Amino acid sequence: MKIYSYFFFGCALFVSFLNLSYGQKAPIPKSKNAFVVISHRGNHVAAQENTLAAFQNAINVGADYVEIDLRTSKDSQLVIMHDGTVNRMTNGIGKVSDLTWAELKELKVIDKNHPEWAEQTIPLFSEVLKLCKGKINIYLDFKNADVNASYQALKKAKMQHSVIVYINAARQLVDWKKIAPQIPLMVSLPDSVQSAAQLNNFLDQYKIHLLDGSYKDYTVEMVNAAKAKNIPVWPDIQSASEGPEQWEKAINVGVTGLQTDHPEAMVNFLKSKKRRS
Repeated sequence: MKIYSYFFFGCALFVSFLNLSYGQKAPIPKSKNAFVVISHRGNHVAAQENTLAAFQNAINVGADYVEIDLRTSKDSQLVIMHDGTVNRMTNGIGKVSDLTWAELKELKVIDKNHPEWAEQTIPLFSEVLKLCKGKINIYLDFKNADVNASYQALKKAKMQHSVIVYINAARQLVDWKKIAPQIPLMVSLPDSVQSAAQLNNFLDQYKIHLLDGSYKDYTVEMVNAAKAKNIPVWPDIQSASEGPEQWEKAINVGVTGLQTDHPEAMVNFLKSKKRRS
């Protein structure tokens, strides 16, 4: 979930507004573990991504956050799907935004690499919140949805204190700060930020609450600069080669959380390093 530099060119139009609206604190949800494990699209090692089964798996293996991708159906229902279409992950075809909830809920979520897995369905946002409440925090990748509707859903589920929101567009940043300024927001670093000094300038300008991006984007000096401003760095590490070697490198840089495709293995690795409660 990489954000490129042009995102921030759009954000520059709203800097004056943002500087005014960042006065309210946005506390990051508490975790019992000092090092945070974020399960990418749920634990999809054992079930199809972005399904209730994958999210339950993330809970079962002890992840601290589950990452979900939020979109909107044709009839304004908040649903979970990474892609803009259902083509890759279901037995259907079409854009999520062109299909009604009645149509979406009839589709079967599949993983072509694991045809033996039990059939799953596309979940509603409300179903995910109900499942996760009191068990795991939410990392909300805000793909395509209405901010107010999403925030109202969080409040209805009493999960507004258990979520961080990953921003994908300048307008989203402004709307979240306006509608729910107490919700912590996360972005990836723009390509132009490659040093501690540049990171300081970036954080002074945009006052983001958490940082994402690739773990390879960060140096020890950059992570320390973020820590000095009380900004956690929780980058992505999921890849085909993900494993202990990459986890060790990221830990040595100083990050305090990682988004992973292998939450159970990462939790066990962290336990072996005495970095879990």
